[in-house]
Amino acid sequence: MRSTPCAALLALAALLAACSQASRHETPAIDLPATWKTLPAANAAPEGWISADQAARPLAADWWRGWQDPVLSALMEQAAAHNQTVAAAAASVRQAQALLEQQQAALWPTLGLQGSQQRSGGDARAAGGSGSLNLSASWAPDLWGRAASAASAQAAAVQASQADLAAARLAAQASLAQSYFTLREADAELALLDDIIEGYERSAAIAQRRFESGTVARTDALQAQNTLESARASRAALERNRHLAENAIAALTGQPAAAFSLPPARSLHDWQRALPAIPVDMPATLLLRRPDVAAAERAVAAANARIGVARAAWFPTLNLNASAGGSGATLADVISAPQLLWSLGLNLAQTLFDAGARSAAEKQAIAAHEQAAAAYRQRALTAMKEVQDQLATLQTLARQQRYAAASAENAAAIEQQMLNRYRAGLVAYTEVVTAQASALTARRSLMQLQLQRQQAAIALIQALGGGWQTPQQAPQ
Repeated sequence: MRSTPCAALLALAALLAACSQASRHETPAIDLPATWKTLPAANAAPEGWISADQAARPLAADWWRGWQDPVLSALMEQAAAHNQTVAAAAASVRQAQALLEQQQAALWPTLGLQGSQQRSGGDARAAGGSGSLNLSASWAPDLWGRAASAASAQAAAVQASQADLAAARLAAQASLAQSYFTLREADAELALLDDIIEGYERSAAIAQRRFESGTVARTDALQAQNTLESARASRAALERNRHLAENAIAALTGQPAAAFSLPPARSLHDWQRALPAIPVDMPATLLLRRPDVAAAERAVAAANARIGVARAAWFPTLNLNASAGGSGATLADVISAPQLLWSLGLNLAQTLFDAGARSAAEKQAIAAHEQAAAAYRQRALTAMKEVQDQLATLQTLARQQRYAAASAENAAAIEQQMLNRYRAGLVAYTEVVTAQASALTARRSLMQLQLQRQQAAIALIQALGGGWQTPQQAPQ
């Protein structure tokens, strides 16, 4: 071929390589409310969360430091370094990035070099040699944007995997914080039951002495002993719950459960600290702060790019190749030869009949895009539901805790009064048992409500994205 037509063809291929059959990606539209329905006025905000317009700064990525618990912070650092679920998600990101590099490499020409040197001889002929050296190049110009669309789809998949990594990290952090506060609440309840059991032991001893002296019936002694054994059984159940929470923390921090232990806190009231302030984003902002929502949006972008890949299959493909080389007695002769052999060529191919395969592939890509868009909308709706759930939970738990505190205080007073009246011989021991059971239930319920508030605050932070923000800009 002449060089002028080849140069013109190369220039035309370069221009056409900018074409793309994919439509411009647009984030699926969602009807969003202006605010949350349970977001009260500024002066009525419950403890533990504030509205976004009042927040001095957005939610921090190290949100757990708001509890000012050094043990929790140390566990978070261990989880960041050794959690295997997060490590697997990080490896998935690296795989996606490697696949993107492969897709991008398809846009460039490939070069090849082949050289050989042979020497032969025999008894009846003189020894001789031959050498060859060939340089080849080939390029399939991306005339209709097929390779570029595939690379765009994989780039969106990389961003989705990065968001999945952030979601895995946030889930591990939230699970660790939940398990940690569950363990601390168990410690507090165990300390409470230790005090209760000590008091029950004294009551059982009193009832036994009064029975032996003939003052009361044997029923009183049996009831006192039954109350004591019931409290001991509750303590054993709490020990099991603590072990389970401790084992969960071990797994989340990448440690064997058999080799991990966490001693009780020095102060059993540390876990009951007031909730940290949590700035609550508006619904529209939430979509940029949730990694799972961002991953779903990137899946829509990838599906849109794959439509371009399917549409590009309707157009012809062009392959360009070139080679140069020569042969001689040795490789040195080949390199120094005044003339080398060269060739240029092209191959143009177009599918004329495929029984509807390309049409079906395009329909499948369009349907996949619609599916991804619907999944994104559902993920966004679920995210807003989760935030709304936790806002309502925190609001009601704050009221519940106030009522439960008053109930526990009253139940403790009744218990003491009944015990004093029993010692004075004014009431039967049945009334003491009833008062003790009510007081214990009220005090444990108060602790469990405090745990629920801590866990709801963590769930709200997770629902808000844990301080994560989408790194990518709007697609161009």
